[in-house]
Amino acid sequence: MVVAQADCPARRVPDGTPVTIPEGSFVTITQALGGNYTVTHQGQMLRVDGTDAHLLGLEAEVIEFPPAVDSLIKEEQVWQALGTVFDPEIPVDLVNLGLIYGVDIDQVNSRVSIRMTLTAPACGMGPVLVGDVEYRVRKVPNVKRVDVELVFDPPWQRHMMSEEAQLQTGMFY
Repeated sequence: MVVAQADCPARRVPDGTPVTIPEGSFVTITQALGGNYTVTHQGQMLRVDGTDAHLLGLEAEVIEFPPAVDSLIKEEQVWQALGTVFDPEIPVDLVNLGLIYGVDIDQVNSRVSIRMTLTAPACGMGPVLVGDVEYRVRKVPNVKRVDVELVFDPPWQRHMMSEEAQLQTGMFY
């Protein structure tokens, strides 16, 4: 349990409604992954972005890459950045959940296009996850633009998860 050091912006899980955790409030951390936090406050599950973690007296995970030696975007670094984005309800990153369907790199325009899905088409946290993907991938050297397309064909299914993610969530059978 932590005490908010200042008013802290958060988003309610799963619908993404913005809320503020007031300074001095007690907050229980239920998940701390990828620099983001899922917390409970007054019976609500909330997501606090890692950039605001200091408002809860916590340290955010910083994504750093070696300095670029040329002007190319490295695909492995894009995937590394994607691996730091975690579902706010399931303690697994989007890559291991099988939510990233494809990455295309346009070296000429320094743009990365990502096709991804959600575990459910009506997931209220979709816009939050898309924003997280854009934010994290823009940290990759030489990336100037990130376009994320939400697709629902094929629909996500449990078998798309990595075996490790299936084991971690108890969905391996």
